[in-house]
Amino acid sequence: MKPSLHGDLRQLRDRYRVRPGYWFAQKRYGWGVVPATWQGWALTSATLLLAGGIAKLTDRSALYQLFFIPLFGGALWLCWHKTEGDWRWRWGDKD
Repeated sequence: MKPSLHGDLRQLRDRYRVRPGYWFAQKRYGWGVVPATWQGWALTSATLLLAGGIAKLTDRSALYQLFFIPLFGGALWLCWHKTEGDWRWRWGDKD
């Protein structure tokens, strides 16, 4: 029997569910996190949009690094504090 798209989406949503106050969930395989709430998606989108705007306005000069490094450093720090669980390598269901 072919699995339904609705069932697959529900399973994916349940896998990345986090407790209140957290915005990101651990990836199933490898190292990293994924946005799990609208706040996580908003932070990810805003960071990428700001990085694109900075790249466009500064033409990747030294000024680019002056804004780019703190932007991604701050976003990474916020991701780390808003992630449920620790950051480590994961092996799927073996973990």
